[in-house]
Amino acid sequence: MTWDPYLRPSTYHGVTTVVMGNCGVGFSPCKPEKRDWLIGLMEGVEDIPGTALHEGINWEWETFPEYLDTLEKKPLAIDVGTQIPHGAVRAFVMGERGITQERASEDEIDEMGKIVKEAIAAGAFGFSTSRTEKHRDSSGSLTPSITAHKDELVKISEAVGELNKGVLQGISDFYDFQSEFDIFKEMSSASGRPISITVEQQDARPEWWLQLLDGIKEAQDNGIKMYGQVPPRATGILMGLTASLNPFTLYPSFLEISNLPLDQKVESMKNPDFKKKILLEKPVSIGNPLLDEIITSFNKMFRLGEPANYEPDPELSVLSESKRLNLTPQEIVYDMLLEKDGRALIYHPLFNYEFGNLNHVETMLKHPYTIAGLGDAGAHCGAISDASFPTTLIQHWGRDRDRGEKLPLETLIRMQTYETSQLLGIKDRGLLVEGLKADINIIDFDNLTIHEPEIVNDLPAGGRRLVQKASGYSYTIVSGEIAFKDGEATGKLNGQLIRSS
Repeated sequence: MTWDPYLRPSTYHGVTTVVMGNCGVGFSPCKPEKRDWLIGLMEGVEDIPGTALHEGINWEWETFPEYLDTLEKKPLAIDVGTQIPHGAVRAFVMGERGITQERASEDEIDEMGKIVKEAIAAGAFGFSTSRTEKHRDSSGSLTPSITAHKDELVKISEAVGELNKGVLQGISDFYDFQSEFDIFKEMSSASGRPISITVEQQDARPEWWLQLLDGIKEAQDNGIKMYGQVPPRATGILMGLTASLNPFTLYPSFLEISNLPLDQKVESMKNPDFKKKILLEKPVSIGNPLLDEIITSFNKMFRLGEPANYEPDPELSVLSESKRLNLTPQEIVYDMLLEKDGRALIYHPLFNYEFGNLNHVETMLKHPYTIAGLGDAGAHCGAISDASFPTTLIQHWGRDRDRGEKLPLETLIRMQTYETSQLLGIKDRGLLVEGLKADINIIDFDNLTIHEPEIVNDLPAGGRRLVQKASGYSYTIVSGEIAFKDGEATGKLNGQLIRSS
């Protein structure tokens, strides 16, 4: 919001309202002495270049109401709502003790509750928290909220409930399923407010997401407003020489050239002696199992293609190709990385891709208590390009799917508009009804296409990010005026910060 009034890449995909601040991370509240730490947290958790954040953020705030007042002055092409993040609140109240996951005192919990309540009263739409090992700051330290005691989360939620508005949001690894689920359940029950929880299938525990959905349904049957927040396709990592990761990231020889400009990397890798040397090496583990999985799972590495194919056949994987050609998988990916002058991207469907089968995503989408979301549009700039989720939802599930039942287009549109706005309490949009906000997409449905992502360097300080465009959004209308034509901005800045009411 501070440097791009068009909020790309979300607006390449017909988005007219975004709500940011999932997963307990964000930029407010923040005391001046913690700005560098908060940037480091966002750089690590969300893979946003720290140089871009240092240059692009003007820090005209400390408290969350001051943050909202600052954002309200920004020119915008679409509407934006906020959530207040647990990680920032902990650091604001507890300082280093909050950052290092120490247990909060009763007085500190009370203070956190007051700050969150103040934020919701000022217009934030919710409070979010993270309890997953996937979220680490730029130094590798876990997110501040990962071990927060149940009392802390429940009492903060009760403070939200006192206002009778606002939502709760969380993500967890659910290693100890029942105790973790009980925390989220109690947060919703004690506050009377809806809570949404990230739901994804993981290879390491391929069935736990079903347990989570069953728990959500049971809670709903007992009058507790719990929801699953689900992606409409595999959550995918993009790897390449221009991206944050590639299959050789932790190989000793690649580490020697990792900081070189792209053309020099390519030149080094085209050297036959370098290639021979690196192919004899093994990666150096840094104690991050998820990273190790990403860069070594050759059965889940694919060419994404143009147009982008997010449901690739397992027979198209690097592992399958290596068997057909009697080569090692490392030889295959080495040559793939040098395609397109070193700008090629390799797709790794990390979650929600079980042997090339998306039937479990269908189960998630059809569940009576799930919401489509998780676009990660402004985050994971060098590794993930999931801002195109809204396009996948209607293109793949409404038109192109050939491995099972398609879903009715009107159902898919309702999921993306009415259901999300209702959960968040944004009552003035989501339906084509006289008197409601005129945010409308005119879509050439037969030709709707997601294009292959690309790396560009258009962030402040020349920072890198992934962008992905789509064809078929003929017109995107915001508050009754055309803001985008064929996906490109018209210059109309008819959006604004929206506040909960």
